[in-house]
Amino acid sequence: MYRSHNCGELNASHINTEVTLAGWVQKSRDKGFMIWVDLRDRYGITQLIFDEQRTDKAVIEKAKSLGREFVIQIKGTVIERVSKNPNMATGDVEILVTELTILNEAQLPPFTIEDETDGGEDIRMKYRYLDIRRNPVKNNLLFRHKVSMEVRKYLSDQGFCDVETPYLIKSTPEGARDFVVPSRMNEGQFYALPQSPQTFKQLLMVGGMDKYFQIVKCFRDEDLRADRQPEFTQIDCEMAFVEQEDILDMFEGLTRHLLKEIKGVEVAKFPRITYDYAMKTYGNDKPDIRFEMKFGELNAVAQHKDFPVFNSAELVVGIAAPGCANYTRKEIDALIDWVKRPQVGALGMVYVKCEEDGTFKSSVDKFYDQEDLKKWAEITNAKPGDLILVLSGKADKTRTQLSALRMEVATRLGLRKSDEFAPLWVVDFPLLEWDEESGRYHAMHHPFTSPKPEDMALIETEPGKVRANAYDMVLNGNEIGGGSIRIHDRELQSRMFDLLGFSKEEALAQFGFLMNAFEFGAPPHGGLAFGLDRLVSILGGQETIRDFIAFPKNNSGRDVMIDAPSTIDEAQLQELHIKLR
Repeated sequence: MYRSHNCGELNASHINTEVTLAGWVQKSRDKGFMIWVDLRDRYGITQLIFDEQRTDKAVIEKAKSLGREFVIQIKGTVIERVSKNPNMATGDVEILVTELTILNEAQLPPFTIEDETDGGEDIRMKYRYLDIRRNPVKNNLLFRHKVSMEVRKYLSDQGFCDVETPYLIKSTPEGARDFVVPSRMNEGQFYALPQSPQTFKQLLMVGGMDKYFQIVKCFRDEDLRADRQPEFTQIDCEMAFVEQEDILDMFEGLTRHLLKEIKGVEVAKFPRITYDYAMKTYGNDKPDIRFEMKFGELNAVAQHKDFPVFNSAELVVGIAAPGCANYTRKEIDALIDWVKRPQVGALGMVYVKCEEDGTFKSSVDKFYDQEDLKKWAEITNAKPGDLILVLSGKADKTRTQLSALRMEVATRLGLRKSDEFAPLWVVDFPLLEWDEESGRYHAMHHPFTSPKPEDMALIETEPGKVRANAYDMVLNGNEIGGGSIRIHDRELQSRMFDLLGFSKEEALAQFGFLMNAFEFGAPPHGGLAFGLDRLVSILGGQETIRDFIAFPKNNSGRDVMIDAPSTIDEAQLQELHIKLR
């Protein structure tokens, strides 16, 4: 055996025990007559001691040659440590080494393998296999494993069956671009990597599997925004003979289970809000409700007061930043500069200080008196000591801008606490959204989403008003899961394809296999998919999903460690019948 124990388990109960350990040299301290070496493996660190009075001279000489990250094996006796370290699990003991074997030497690593490293992100991504040796990364991967196992346990206990679906599938228009894979055996034809197992899980319901889940890789060839990956992992789930309420109850139960088992947090029943309410109250469909700052629409009390900026605006809307009335002009100007950034795009910002004595001081005092500003405070629910921040302009754009400002202010005020969890459901999404550029409707979720039964009649007359039988789970301002009740009727699915601009021939070519399946007794069904990467990062109290992925891509979609994507040689191209332009 290379080891009888790991480097994290030895304690005072093992004193006088003969042990064999193996691992990496964390660091070495040579005092001439005595050498201490910290030996590290996945489980922890154990201190080794080489003493010239008690250790063979040849072993001492070999210990002097050890460098950082050398892989070694030792044999020795557990002894009581003279200077105990209460911050180490093994801090009461050390190993008096009798035998030392160097299993592999190592070059000096390009950054220190410590919790607080001197390596920047680029260099650590290039040498990711070294970065994984660091506790923060290692512990994140172990944390992800723990979450995954709890998911599997919960769903298995609820009667779900883990079924694998293919990675080489047919390219279908589901939103983002597909990654395509040429087929050598079928000249001129291509597979696609799945954006999700959507159609397969529906076919599994037609096949009678009843409750399916899969922790599965998905792929989207899209321009990467912040903290996105071209390949990501979903907890993909589908159930037959269910209505929306059944699915919400099931996966709310899963999330509450994870919060309790992983974080020790008990959460009450999740609140539910409609898509329209979310957009009107928070400016986006994934609101962070760990804090208030709800939108207050001010058109009725802010327009027609000789202030042309507001009078010409489609929407005047504000939020109350708690306790910020004492902001200096410099601090307020910094917020104004922040909303003017191209990423936000506002032209300016109006503010109102709600003084402790009940009076108001505003950047537009010239146009509004104290009674006017009092109404603003009432609508935005501002209290004495708060600061009202107001934006105006086109309705949709202004809501998006104020939503970004709301999140920025909350971050600056420390209101987005990583150890607080505020989940909710957003329901009643629009089924369709109109695209001016293409002049047709697009599915807001995907083409297989069922309309609300009570809105079915509107499909023929006012399709833009039809609500989807769809739902998103939101946690701390992030969409962590989404799904819908699916269409299981061929006629309704065909009508949906018509609305989305598919010809009969196109619909048959792209989705004929699914339409045909619906003719053989498709049950009512629906499901939900969680983004595992995002869920794990939020539960882990961090913002970046890359920290919880073993070998992530960078913001350009590149794996800088293995240098992918890369070119392939001419022989491969010819074999695949591909010619590069």
